[in-house]
Amino acid sequence: MPFNAFRVVSAWARLPGDLRMKVAALVAALAMVLAGSGSAVAAKAKAGTLTCKGGAGVGLILGSKKHYDCVFQSTKGQTESYEGSVTKIGLDLGFTSKVTIVWAVFSSTDLGPKALVGDYVGANADASIGVGVGTKILVGGSKNTISLQPLSVQGQTGLNIAVGVADLALR
Repeated sequence: MPFNAFRVVSAWARLPGDLRMKVAALVAALAMVLAGSGSAVAAKAKAGTLTCKGGAGVGLILGSKKHYDCVFQSTKGQTESYEGSVTKIGLDLGFTSKVTIVWAVFSSTDLGPKALVGDYVGANADASIGVGVGTKILVGGSKNTISLQPLSVQGQTGLNIAVGVADLALR
């Protein structure tokens, strides 16, 4: 079915005013996060990769929280294990059973032991019918000096669509 701008505008007009404001604020927040993410990486050096597996769960319409087992592999060859949880705020419908996410880790400082512990926030978009893909661009950690950029899109299985803001907590 071809794109029809009239249908989009008509559907938008039928939304209640407060919901239109929330959607507009969410889109604006996503745009700001995406616009700022490129410049955040420019001043930072690659410190390694973070791979997280898990994330089985059900979307709760306006958000979800899923748990992961994560491993950081530094560019120097060292590995560290972390427990992670991703909280999504925004549209999140459906379920996922297996999720693997790989991020390139950039930092403006040298990373010591357990340096990735902290909270990261950024944009999120996922979709799957059977096998699917998604991406999360996140900034945070120790004094907001760490950036997690998708090395490739995440792989997942399930029936799901999610768009919004994601918060990753690493412990």
